Amino acid sequence: MKHLLTTLLISAAAAAAPAFAAEDHAPKHGGVVVETKAGDMELVAKADLIVIHVSDHGKPMKLTSATGKVTVFNGNDKTEAPLALAGDKLEAKGSFKVGAGTKVLADVALNGKPAVAARFTLK
Repeated sequence: MKHLLTTLLISAAAAAAPAFAAEDHAPKHGGVVVETKAGDMELVAKADLIVIHVSDHGKPMKLTSATGKVTVFNGNDKTEAPLALAGDKLEAKGSFKVGAGTKVLADVALNGKPAVAARFTLK
C-alpha cells in the first residue's frame, strides 16, 4: 500500500509539473550561438563586419540600449572593435581576419544590465 501511495504521488507531481518546451539554440542567421546570462547570442562574422543577434528563449530580444566590444583572435592576430546598437542587433565594423577556428570574445551590456562575456569559436 505504501508503495502504491508513493507511485501515485510521484505520478500526480509529474502530471502537475508544467511542460517546458526545449529551448531553441539553433543559429537563425548562419552564425555561431552561445548561451549567456543575458540571453542567447548569435555571432555572424565577416571580414568587414561582426554582427551579434540576441534572443531570449528563441525570440529576438528588444534592445533599447547596448554597449560593448569584440576582440577577434586569429592565430597571433588580435583585433578589437566597439559594438554599436543597430536596430535589433549589435554591430562592429572594421577589418577582421575570420575563418574556421577564429575565436571571438564579446563583452556586452544590454538594456542597462551589467556586461556579460560571450566566447565564440567560428566553424
